[in-house]
Amino acid sequence: MKRRVLHKAIGALCFLGISTLYSCSGQPKPTPSPVVVTIPPLVDKAWDFETTPTWADEFDYAGAPNPKLWDYDIGGTGWGNNELQYYTNSTNNALVKDGKLSIIARKESLGGKDYTSTRLVSRQKGDFLYGRFEIKAKLPKGLGTWPAIWMLPTDWAYGGWPNSGEIDIMEHVGYDPNVIHITTHSLAYYFKINTQKTAVKTIPTAITDYHLYRVDWTPYAIRGYIDNEKIFEFVNENKSYAEWPFDKRFHILLNLAVGGDWGGAKGVDNSIFPCQMDIDYVRVYKMIDK
Repeated sequence: MKRRVLHKAIGALCFLGISTLYSCSGQPKPTPSPVVVTIPPLVDKAWDFETTPTWADEFDYAGAPNPKLWDYDIGGTGWGNNELQYYTNSTNNALVKDGKLSIIARKESLGGKDYTSTRLVSRQKGDFLYGRFEIKAKLPKGLGTWPAIWMLPTDWAYGGWPNSGEIDIMEHVGYDPNVIHITTHSLAYYFKINTQKTAVKTIPTAITDYHLYRVDWTPYAIRGYIDNEKIFEFVNENKSYAEWPFDKRFHILLNLAVGGDWGGAKGVDNSIFPCQMDIDYVRVYKMIDK
């Protein structure tokens, strides 16, 4: 009686499929095939941009940068690159005059540093997800300068640098005059592991004349331009945030560093100070969604 009940119980279990490791004959079941999920490739929808800026500073006033548009990163921490300057919010280092913004680096002691400068940020006053970004600028001359026009994530949704990304619209070091870099960084592609996505172009008059530095950022790609000539493109691989964290809002930074791991790689010439990066305008155009 007990044996018959036991046989019935085993039969019921097999019928119901409760046993997942062995069949009713006692033989191992075949391993099921893995489920393959195919992520369709992104399509470039050829997004366009509005023709009127949604956020801009024409620097058509005098004094400190417009506090409705700009804030400051302040301090002399080295900023992750062993930079030598102390960043201030003083008009001694950031001054709007004669239709332009000048970010001025000076040889003076402050906060334990031997140089001062400014790092302007639009954080919480100009934060953007996609768009066209145009900055017309003239770069400083001199060994040890390191000017940058760039973007960082506002919310750091994927974690600290480089996880949440960085977009360098223009970067320059004084020991390599007139050579412009446009770059993106992310967890999979960044300079410390020498995988950054980057393009380089020599502009013979970058330190004597104004040039237009531009990035077009869409869900499909980040494209970089100098004087409206495309020199950089990084296409979204549609894998994970490690490759493409560029689906969150970013803000603009304008700064002139002194020295540092890259800018100071060949020393600093103290005879060049004060020196400055001049900005004619900053304009942001909204992407037209499709």
